[in-house]
Amino acid sequence: MVEEETIKAPIEGLEEEDEPQGGIFERFWAPIDWFKMLAMEMHWSFVFGVVVVYGISQGLGGALVRVGTDYYMKDVQQVQPSEAQIYTGITWIPWIVKPLWGILTDVLPIFGYRRRPYFILAGVLGMVSMILISLHEKLHIVFALMALTAGSAGVAIADVTVDACVAQNSISHPSLAADIQSLCALSSSTGKLVGFFISGIFVHLIGPKGVFGLLTIPAALVFSVGILLDELHIPNFSYRQVKQMFLDAGRSMWTTLKLPDVWRPCLYMYLSLAVSLNVHEGLFYWYTDSKGGPHFSQETVGYISSVGSLGALLGALLYQNVLKNQPFKDLLFWTQLLYGLSGMMDLILVLRLNLKFAIPDYFFVVIDEGVSGMINRLKWMPLLVLSSKLCPSGIEGTFFALLMSIDNIGLLSSSWGGGFLLHMLKVTRTTFDNLWLAILIRNILRVSPLCLLFLIPRGDPNSTILPTETVSGTGEKEYLENDNIELVSLVNNVDPR
Repeated sequence: MVEEETIKAPIEGLEEEDEPQGGIFERFWAPIDWFKMLAMEMHWSFVFGVVVVYGISQGLGGALVRVGTDYYMKDVQQVQPSEAQIYTGITWIPWIVKPLWGILTDVLPIFGYRRRPYFILAGVLGMVSMILISLHEKLHIVFALMALTAGSAGVAIADVTVDACVAQNSISHPSLAADIQSLCALSSSTGKLVGFFISGIFVHLIGPKGVFGLLTIPAALVFSVGILLDELHIPNFSYRQVKQMFLDAGRSMWTTLKLPDVWRPCLYMYLSLAVSLNVHEGLFYWYTDSKGGPHFSQETVGYISSVGSLGALLGALLYQNVLKNQPFKDLLFWTQLLYGLSGMMDLILVLRLNLKFAIPDYFFVVIDEGVSGMINRLKWMPLLVLSSKLCPSGIEGTFFALLMSIDNIGLLSSSWGGGFLLHMLKVTRTTFDNLWLAILIRNILRVSPLCLLFLIPRGDPNSTILPTETVSGTGEKEYLENDNIELVSLVNNVDPR
């Protein structure tokens, strides 16, 4: 017996020594096996669609659009910072009407399909608009805005449609719901990091119009999703019931919005975003100015933006692992306060105080962008959770999209308010004397929502906010049951446009 034990011991030791090697090999192949598992369980076209829309179209493409649009407005259209701020807000309008796209994809099939035609429409809008901007020598600003808004509409329609596919597969494969959300988050985060990292390089090499030309590739991939997506065909659909479905959805949303437990948080979310004025264009023009600013290159601007995206990812991880169970009011108080204080770093930079402490501009901006991205995400996450708590049964997806639209209206108000502030303070393409004052006013307004926290319900993310009797109308439930329609225009991207 003793001999057997002594013989077994070395063998077990050898097995233990071999395990780390096998473990490293398995870890290397684990992501590939995970993708294969998802493709086998839910069809490869769905996985392809999620990666294309969240990762390539919204993530990588969204990053290229942001940096490319900044340089397009500055160098090609040669508009003032205040005007660029207004024009950028206009391109967000398609995201404000997201509930409309959501309801359309749910209740209005085209040629017997609920999802595929809308992917095709989104791809066509993106390709045509980006080709128009890239090939024309200098579009009139009105036509340029129309093309940029059409491209934004294409991304918004694809976002709503893939949201519906995600929710549908989460319902049909409940054991894989967490894996699906992980796929969405991984695709979006990776796409943004890569997009921001290469955006400045491409702007430098081929210019902002060339970047818009490259954006036809993500749009073409979205178009291909509409061709390849595996979807059940619905023959002989009765279009007579569409009007009633729209009326039922609108009635249910209006009834819910009138509840004090709903409209008060909605008012807070709108005001907290609207009063935090956005002066991004003023800062961007100053960043790239050769006289008064740091004169950052296109590549540097892209790298800085990628740091902000990384900070946002860290903020999401911090919320998930440490702060997700904190009461709404407590968390919103501290994140809003830190949001205002973090803006002071911009003030230090514009006043050039960092140079007095021998801190280089690039190093200081990288820290500023990373910290601001993390705090902004920490401020946004509890608002997302709170929004999900306000959705009544039966129309969860569409109502959530409505709440995101309210938030997007707040962001639009913030952008236009910031543009008006830059105009009033006479911040132009070459004059930045009052930019510090615009930043100071913005920072003060950022902490003003602390006075509105009484609108937020007491409780934590684990408690129920809506009354238990708040349910959708019976007529709407019948439609949902009879036609298997999912009103699921969910928003995966925590960052609203």
